[in-house]
Amino acid sequence: MTFIKKLAKITRISDQWVTARIKQKGGNKCIPWKSLRYHILAHPDTKKKVDVFALSTYGLVIFPKALGHIDEAVIDLFDQLDRRVTAVSVILAETFRSLSACWRTGEGRFIGCAQLLLVWFHSHF
Repeated sequence: MTFIKKLAKITRISDQWVTARIKQKGGNKCIPWKSLRYHILAHPDTKKKVDVFALSTYGLVIFPKALGHIDEAVIDLFDQLDRRVTAVSVILAETFRSLSACWRTGEGRFIGCAQLLLVWFHSHF
């Protein structure tokens, strides 16, 4: 499935709308945050609002490859989540490993996990 199809499926936005807003940043396809912001506020489906918000949060905060844009890798990850491809034990192990490394060094950035964030969003909203 193409980047356009994946993003259209996740957000329930038309392929034409997505195609018109795709940018190329650092050799990767991405979509500007401003293009998705409106859909978070206006989308009638609460689950899709949460999905787009989680996608945006991870694209802007956890995997920020291009300032103000959501990268293709994040779209691929969320597409896998939508198909229920998860490995909970691996996700938890990676989360604790990353937290432990940050704690040991006293610095650095926590590298989180999109699956855990999405589960948290769905359980809290």
